[in-house]
Amino acid sequence: MSGSGKQLTKEEELLLQDFSRNVSTKSSALFYVNALIISAVPLWIYWRIHRMDPIQSAILFVLMTGISTYLLSFAYKNVKFVLKHKAAQKVEDGVTQEIMKKFADDKKVSKKEKDERILWKKNEVADYQSTNYSIFYNNAMFFALVILCSFCFFKSFSPNVNYILSMGAASGLVALVSTGSK
Repeated sequence: MSGSGKQLTKEEELLLQDFSRNVSTKSSALFYVNALIISAVPLWIYWRIHRMDPIQSAILFVLMTGISTYLLSFAYKNVKFVLKHKAAQKVEDGVTQEIMKKFADDKKVSKKEKDERILWKKNEVADYQSTNYSIFYNNAMFFALVILCSFCFFKSFSPNVNYILSMGAASGLVALVSTGSK
């Protein structure tokens, strides 16, 4: 804190990091790889069902897959942030009981250390749960919107326009919905 001249301790920085909107490098890589795979899956629909030639449409496929990958990873991060706090609240009692049982007979462990372990374990469990649910929720919504857009809303358009509109609408709506607080 520059105004008071105090520096944050390493523990305080780690605690703030757990509750910030930023995700770890590992989570970010997981989100981008998953988003790339999920964004590439609709290519099969357009190649096999809508009969788009992959060679002639390669630039379009790469461009829209890239945009969709970015928007999906953005949505993953937003939903994870919202869900992490809810998950942490729900698992707090179970984690506390587990840690207290584990160290019930150990008199060497101080109350502060037990509290730190509870907080660390609670954040670890909440992070894992929110990451998995975020990926599942956003993927399900994305696939449903791509199918709906492709075969219902934009079916009368040419395959190229259908692809652009369906992928753009699906990934854009998923990203938009993820910005709301639940």
